Order: sequence, then C-alpha cells, then structure tokens
Amino acid sequence: MEFRIERGELTDAVAWAARVLPTRSPVPVLGGLLLEAADGVLRISGLDYEASARIEVPAGTVRPGKVLVMGRRLLDVCRVLPEGPVECAVEGSRFTVTGSGAGFGLSVLPLDDYPALPPLPEVLGAVDAEEFAAAVADVTVAAGRDDTLPTLTGIRLGLDGDRMTLAATDRYRFAVRRLTWKPAAGDVSADVVVSARRLTEIARSFGRSGPVRLALDSGSAGFERDGMRTTVRLLDGRLPRHDKLFALSDPVTAVTDLAPLVEAVKRVSVVADGDSPLQLAFGSGSVLLQAGYEDDVASQRLPAELRGTEELTVAFKPSYLMDALASFDTPVVRFLLMGPGQRAMVTGHADRAEAAGTAEPVHQHLLMSVKPLV
Repeated sequence: MEFRIERGELTDAVAWAARVLPTRSPVPVLGGLLLEAADGVLRISGLDYEASARIEVPAGTVRPGKVLVMGRRLLDVCRVLPEGPVECAVEGSRFTVTGSGAGFGLSVLPLDDYPALPPLPEVLGAVDAEEFAAAVADVTVAAGRDDTLPTLTGIRLGLDGDRMTLAATDRYRFAVRRLTWKPAAGDVSADVVVSARRLTEIARSFGRSGPVRLALDSGSAGFERDGMRTTVRLLDGRLPRHDKLFALSDPVTAVTDLAPLVEAVKRVSVVADGDSPLQLAFGSGSVLLQAGYEDDVASQRLPAELRGTEELTVAFKPSYLMDALASFDTPVVRFLLMGPGQRAMVTGHADRAEAAGTAEPVHQHLLMSVKPLV
C-alpha cells in the first residue's frame, strides 16, 4: 500500500474519523483507524461499540491496499507534519508517513481482528447541516449528565412528515426545538433517542452548509454528506412527551430584551453561592433581578412588560436560567409564568409583536421555578 496526499487533507480526514474512537477499550483494535487506498481515493474508517465514522478523500494511489494503525497516534503525527505533500506506505510491519524531510514509522494492528463497519440504515431524507447543528445545540443544554439514567442523556429525534422535533430533559428542565427538513417520502414518521454527546459531535462535524442525509432503522441513526458517513447506536427507552408539560393554563406573560437580561443574570449571579436562587420580581414596566444572602447581595433592574397580573416574583437556579437564555439567538424572550415553585416557559421571539402572538414558537425551554428569596 502506498499513496500521496496533502498534509492538511490527511489531517482533517484523520481527525474526522478519529472522533469516534474510544478513549479506553479492552479491545485494542478499536483504537485503530482503517486506511484503504484504491483508485485515487483514500478511505479512513473508525468505530467503537456505539458509533462509526468513514470519510473518503482524493489521494494519489501508488499501490492499493489497506492498513490498520492506532488512530490517535496517527492524528498526533499528522498535526506535527510540515505543510505540503505527504507520502504514506506500508513497509513490512510499519506504516511510514513522510513529508518535507520529516518521517515517522508506526506499528500496524492485525486487520483480521478488526470488525466490519455497520451498514448505513435506510435514508429517510435530508436536513440543512447548519440549521440542524443549531437545533441540536439549542436542546443539548437540557440533556442529563447522569449515566445511571442513560435515556435522559439523549436527545429525542422525532419525525412527522416534513417536521423534525428535537427534545431533551434531565427531569428539572425540558428543551424543545422544531425545524423543517426534506423527507424522501411524505409519510415519514419516527421517534428515537440518540446520545446527546454523540449527536452534538456529529452535528458539528458536518460543517455549516449543505444538506445532510438522515438514515434510521430500529437500532441506529446514520448521517451522510460529501464522502462522510457516520452511524450511532440508538438509546433504549423513550423520553417523556413534552406536550402536556408545556400546556400551561392561564400563565402570566413577561417580555424583555434578551441581551441585557443575559448580562444581568451573569452579573447578579456572582453572589449566588451553590444552588442559591436568582430571583426575578416582575412588576409594572420592569423586572428586578436579585441574588445572594445577608451581606453579599446583588441586584439589577431592567425594562420588562408584564401581562396577566400587576406583579409576580419567581426564582430559578442561576445556571439553569443561564443555560436556557444562552440557547436563544433572538432579540426578545418571553416568560410564561405559573407562579413560585411551578413550571415556567421561556421562548425566543424576533420582536415584541411576535411575542404577543399565539403562534407556536419553534424553540421552547421549560424550567421549574424554585422558592424566591426571603
């Protein structure tokens, strides 16, 4: 096996495939990347028990063949190679990488022990890469971190015709994001749970533009675009449906500008130790943010519109409120409030007129309020 390729192209391809490799594995070959060169194409593949990745890039093939080498070591080598063309070859029991006077020799792993990559499931349609990555980022902040509850560490991926719904919850908050996609058939329907960490990696890896093809079967999800293909095993179980949780009866509505609110939350939260709450006291034309106890306190007042009552005070865990607000990229946010210790909905809007409307927002974040400051 022997091929030639530019250093930058090799590094990018190796990095894309190596992201699925396990940090530690009892099976040594799973730390390897499979390189296959033939007919002017270099194919690089990696996998573990949860995910797989394969990428194809142009390369000058001198001698076709394949080799299995430790993936993270190969990535380290690629990152320190000088810029310019790189020559790679299998010489006996070593894989050599040379370029601009620098040379490396890496030991090879046994090919016979390497498992076959899982096939790509049936392609159901395509979604814009940039919009999908933004939607995943919007909801992943609410995904659980407790591995003893694996389903809650995932993101619900729901398909219903041309509408895609992403949702995540850790039991204390619930984020939902809706977007349109292009199904291959009009009657596409699915409801699965994908690891939030894996889905975030996948969404980021496909870049900022162009369609990404989505594939699903009963056990895995697949994504494919421009010579890049990745699969991830689905999580068992189902996330709670958000429909009833999000149905708030006669809530009080508060509307304010997002950017000043984010800065105020950051500022006032400095004195909020541990899980101590951050209080929002909504009144006529303003909201007063307060945090801290006894001698260490902070406050800031901002303009706000309140509808449904003359005044209402609620409080939230500062980090949860900050995560929710940071997931929006709109100028205005709206709070739908039920009262202290009850559910509260945060939604993003283009302006105050939209916030006053009744159209279903595409991005919603549900939080539980806590006991306000005394």
